[in-house]
Amino acid sequence: MADESDTVRVWLVERGYNNRDLIILKYATPDGERLFRRELAAQAIGVDTVTAAKDVSPNDLESIDDPDLQERYADEVSRMSDEHDPDDTI
Repeated sequence: MADESDTVRVWLVERGYNNRDLIILKYATPDGERLFRRELAAQAIGVDTVTAAKDVSPNDLESIDDPDLQERYADEVSRMSDEHDPDDTI
């Protein structure tokens, strides 16, 4: 990320696992309309810290078309940002 003005702050809204032993982290924008997805090997979780928020490139975000999911993610972003600093380990 070359310049902070070129990034978007996203907040952790969901954490899941898949059958390939990967942890799937989902971070959303405050309006819940865009999502950043990150996959980590379960063994790497101690090495690569999961934080409450990340600053990511707008090019790394995908759109969320489901209005119910947008609302759910926006609510979770609000809760996370009220309860945590962006660099808090979650």
